[in-house]
This record gives sequence, C-alpha cells and structure tokens, in this order.
Amino acid sequence: MARINLLPWREAERKERQKEFGLMVLAGALLAAFVVFGVHQLIQSQIGAQNARNDFLQKEIKAVEKEIREIQDLDKTKQNLLARMNIIQELQSSRPQIVHLFDEVVTTLPDGVFLDEIEQQGALVTFSGQAQSNARVSSMMRNVDDSEWLERPALVFIESKEKTGTGYSNFKLMVKQTSQNAEAEE
Repeated sequence: MARINLLPWREAERKERQKEFGLMVLAGALLAAFVVFGVHQLIQSQIGAQNARNDFLQKEIKAVEKEIREIQDLDKTKQNLLARMNIIQELQSSRPQIVHLFDEVVTTLPDGVFLDEIEQQGALVTFSGQAQSNARVSSMMRNVDDSEWLERPALVFIESKEKTGTGYSNFKLMVKQTSQNAEAEE
C-alpha cells in the first residue's frame, strides 16, 4: 500500500474554508452595516420630514393665532361701535322727552304751587317747591297720575307752613318719566 500523506491537502482545504468563512463573516458584517446604515438614513429622513411638517404647522398656528387676535380686536371694535350706536339711538329717541316733560309740568302744576327746582336722573324726576296748602300738592299728585308722560308720584317730604314761616309749605315730589316709545316696543 502506498503511503499518501493527505495532511497538506486537508490543511490547505481547512485554510481555504477558514478564508471563505472569514470572507462570509466580513460580507455579512458589511451587509448588516449597510442595512443598519440604510435603516438609520430612512429613519433620519422621516424625522427630518416630520420636523419640517411640525415647523410648517407651528408657522400656520402662529398665523391663525394672529388672525384670531385680529378678529377679537375687530369684535371689540364692533361691540364698541354697537354700544355707541345704541347710545345715539337712545339719545335720538329721548330727544322729545324733555319737551313732553316740560309740557306735562305745565299741565300738572295746579294754581298755588310753585316749583323751585326740577332735577332729573335717568327716568326719575324730582320736583322741589312751595305750595299754598297740602291739598295743592295732593292735586298735583293726582294730575301726575292722570298724565301720559309721568307716573308713580311719591311725596318725599312736606313741611308745614308753621315751620317755614313763609305761609307756604315746602315739598319734594318724585315721579317717573315714561317713554311712549318704550311702551310701544313692549
């Protein structure tokens, strides 16, 4: 039997397999690194795209907030203008009321009653004056009850002739001025 030494051939084949294995490991490592790098780049591009969308949304939100502030300012201006228009309309509708008030003062004032002061606060009118007797003040109150433009007479006080020393009684009478426009609206 011939003696063949197979050790060098096996040794060469083992080195060849180790070399192939090393190349396969290196190729696998390179492939894994390439895949990891690709996935990393994909995720980074998605993050960049999302950041760009977020920036766009932030800019749009700021623009909308600015528009909302402008709208709120316009609403405030509108409310102010409407309030002014209402005040002007009330003043326009109440212009003839002072004429009616003085006309009613003339018609409700009986003989023997003299007014010293007429004071108006809103719809409340206060008459201060002097009367020859308490009956004259009562007559004035009845006339106010019958009036179209005045209502709810309320006597605040009346001082008798003896206390004043003038022969007249001092009095203070409060009445409410009505508006025919307000009654028509109701």
